[in-house]
Amino acid sequence: MSFFSELKRRNVLRVGIAYLAGAWLLVQIVETLFPVFDLPNSTIRIVVIGIAIGFVPALMLAWIFELTPSGVTKDSGASVADPKRYDRIIMTLLVLAVAYFSVDKFLLQPPAETAFGDNSIVVLPFVNMSDDAANEFFADGISEEVLNVLAKLKELRVISRSSAFAFKGQTINIPDIAEQLNVTYVLEG
Repeated sequence: MSFFSELKRRNVLRVGIAYLAGAWLLVQIVETLFPVFDLPNSTIRIVVIGIAIGFVPALMLAWIFELTPSGVTKDSGASVADPKRYDRIIMTLLVLAVAYFSVDKFLLQPPAETAFGDNSIVVLPFVNMSDDAANEFFADGISEEVLNVLAKLKELRVISRSSAFAFKGQTINIPDIAEQLNVTYVLEG
């Protein structure tokens, strides 16, 4: 019997998949609840490390023991374990994970406009006011650098370069640009 078929017979692969699905779900819940209770980020790291350390022993226990209708017993070599039970556990964990992901991403997080409030800005491409056309790249580089620095601020929504540079060379007044891009502030130079 090959090693892979032995892993399959002892349901080690199914236990591994179920463990990973359950671990992912647990980490998502921990990342959501621990900040609510003002627990430091180090506690989340401890949980993740504990889950990672527990993975190998879980696979070893799945190799040594099997789940039978009469309970957990040492693997006898006969295939009496119900593999469908592991499949049901995996499916349940995956359904819970998808449900959690859906609720977290679509119901609990506010839309981007309300999350930042009035803290939104677009950095328009700077105008080259020199007589040398070669300085156009310099003006673009300065506006990109300002945009990159502002984008590092977590509490500020910065409109992307492609959206901002779409207005390059156009003569549109600033309030119209702010309305089109749904921003509070417009930076030009």
